[in-house]
Amino acid sequence: MKHILLPTDFSKNADNAISYAVQLYKNEVCRFYILHTDIPISSGAEDLVDSYSILTLQEIQKEAAKQKLKKIEDQLKKKFNNANHSFIPMASFNLFISEMRRVIKENNIDLIIMGTKGATGAKEIFIGTNTMQTIKKLKCPVIAIPSDFKYEKPNEVLFPTNYEAIKSNKYLPLIKKICKEHKSKLHILNVYQDIPLKEKQEKIETFLDTYFKDTHHFFHSSEKHDLIEAIEDFEIENRINFLIMIQNHHNFFENLLFKPIVNQMVYHTNIPFLVIPSNELIKN
Repeated sequence: MKHILLPTDFSKNADNAISYAVQLYKNEVCRFYILHTDIPISSGAEDLVDSYSILTLQEIQKEAAKQKLKKIEDQLKKKFNNANHSFIPMASFNLFISEMRRVIKENNIDLIIMGTKGATGAKEIFIGTNTMQTIKKLKCPVIAIPSDFKYEKPNEVLFPTNYEAIKSNKYLPLIKKICKEHKSKLHILNVYQDIPLKEKQEKIETFLDTYFKDTHHFFHSSEKHDLIEAIEDFEIENRINFLIMIQNHHNFFENLLFKPIVNQMVYHTNIPFLVIPSNELIKN
């Protein structure tokens, strides 16, 4: 059974991500943990109201969240009616990342699927604070779903890589499973910038060729010096609808995610992307 965490702030963006998740894994036995967490009322508020009143307000708020979570669960069961899926609604008062970390540890979470922006996400920012913090601080794979992306099978999957820190990555089976399940074409793109592959990189390419032998996979290279531009161009030319990245180049990763939208044409607002932690991040 796969354990998948679905954080929600009850926004349309979160609802869309949840819908994507249950469709992506419709043929797999899954337990979905639908989590809503509110920030605890500050202790400084005791100057205005007593502790009992604070606890009462939190309980009222928590009960309201539980009712909304139950509504989401009921809607999912009615709409998809999938015997493979079970749902665990969870409402809490805690800091977002702290609560996510707790749930991941206590429930052996395999994967997080969430929207790229929350209810108050500014249009000019590609990815919301909670999503960015989840990717940066939690040692768990994350699939981020753009707010306007309606579910479609991941037919064309792009995996940009420099062939570093791949062979021993514990999350390679996750990529393989998605591609096999959906009969995806996996495009492994190396942006080498006029530098020939080193012997070690060639061995990793051979390893990947063997590892993905049961999936439709293709190796590509690009001579573009701008990595982001190379990914953008490839995505457009090949109608990519699912992107995979290993988070092992921190500065590049943040630049990619926070790149300003120019004329509403920035490619990465359009497709879901899976970020898997590098071996270095997993060990730390």
